[in-house]
Amino acid sequence: MENPAEEIKKRLDIVDFIGSFITLKKSGRNFKALCPFHQEKTPSFIVSPERQIWHCFGACSEGGDVIKFLMKWENISFFEALKELAQKTGVRLTKITFEDKIWKKKERFFTMNYLASEFFEYILHKTSYGLKALDYLKGRKINISTTKKFSLGYAPQSWDSLLKFLKRKQYEEEEILENGLIVKGERDNFYDRFRGRLIFPIKDARDNIIGFSGRIFEEKEKEAKYINTPETPIYHKRESLFGINLAKEAIKAEKNVFIVEGEFDVISPFQYGFSNFVAVKGSTLTREQLMVLKRYTDRITLALDKDAAGEEAIKRGMEEAERLEFETRVVIFDYAKDPDEAVIKDQIKFKKTLNKSVTIYDFLINASVKKYPYDDPFSKKKIADEVVPAISKITNPIIQSYYVKKVARILDVTEVSLEKLMKKIKQKNKQSSREFFIRKRGEKNSREIILEKYILSLIFQDKNPFKLADVVFSILEPTDFLLPSYQQICQVFLDFK
Repeated sequence: MENPAEEIKKRLDIVDFIGSFITLKKSGRNFKALCPFHQEKTPSFIVSPERQIWHCFGACSEGGDVIKFLMKWENISFFEALKELAQKTGVRLTKITFEDKIWKKKERFFTMNYLASEFFEYILHKTSYGLKALDYLKGRKINISTTKKFSLGYAPQSWDSLLKFLKRKQYEEEEILENGLIVKGERDNFYDRFRGRLIFPIKDARDNIIGFSGRIFEEKEKEAKYINTPETPIYHKRESLFGINLAKEAIKAEKNVFIVEGEFDVISPFQYGFSNFVAVKGSTLTREQLMVLKRYTDRITLALDKDAAGEEAIKRGMEEAERLEFETRVVIFDYAKDPDEAVIKDQIKFKKTLNKSVTIYDFLINASVKKYPYDDPFSKKKIADEVVPAISKITNPIIQSYYVKKVARILDVTEVSLEKLMKKIKQKNKQSSREFFIRKRGEKNSREIILEKYILSLIFQDKNPFKLADVVFSILEPTDFLLPSYQQICQVFLDFK
């Protein structure tokens, strides 16, 4: 076929295709939606069925055909998008004459990671170096079959064993460095990033290995519990979800995904037949991760750790989920600290708990009522202060009206009083946004910036910066800092961590 791209576009209707990813609404001869590629409140994303193209008339100004949409949506190269759509439409790719340099580089890095994963697996299962790691997994009730299903491995306590292995496979030091598998020392020497750690390969939805996470299993005071692949041409932390390759079909079948914090919170449930679990790195659910999940379901259930950090993570994730029109629910295991411990303790109770999930708004209301149980106006004010800002951000008027009525009953106040409070909150948020951008443009020595500098100084001068950073960044996000330079410093530190 001389032009497979044109044949694909003939066989795919752009409205049906894009409509399977986002909600499109008829607007004259065209369709419109909130742009999925940048945050906005007024729809500026237009799809033309006549011309079979899409365009954003908002901040990002992106546009193109179905192939370009898939490239943007999944952050993939032209050739990757072409292959996926060809498979979907039954178009045969023959005599492809163009050279996609981006795809060639990514393909080489995928292969490199596959070889590294085989190396780590071999060390775990076939050598004496992996015996302690296998014992550790056995102690956590993970069987060999599950270990192999997730391609778990072990990085030996060696400075350059992986480096030497990959060089024998005809990879250069600079490209191994760019792929995040080695580190460059102060004397321009190279050494393995992962040493003496249990290795979890991180895969994308297509089963490509995009990066790794390494966990110590013998507590060492000066070492971070986890070390992860930094940002690379193929690994982007904000887009990755551990276990998505194994969970995607179950997510589609169940029309729901359980989102957890750690790798074992995915692995243990999977071993007992609960397959629609994925994990975020850290405790923050990002817009990019939600967009990945949007391909498979409109419903997410947060099953995060039973602590204050887990509750804060739930609150942070709800706003983006609301914007992307997810039905968001929450499940709490009251008999265990996390899903890993819960499923091992009692699989029957685990399943019953999963079936008792509540909407995120009911979760916030219940948590706030438990926190302030007294029947006095000051306790009721505190409940309103925690709950009403969340309700004010609900975009669906029917759902918002339901929760206004519910909270009014709980607080024993009129719905009108809550609606007035919601209006004040929206006005205050608009004012805060204006002041935020004003401060970002000027006032370089403002009190907020001095405090941010102080926070960064505390982290970097601490004896255990990674431990302190875990506390700080369980509350803050890099984007919470006013100066772009501070945001970048935070992001680089977290990626290295």
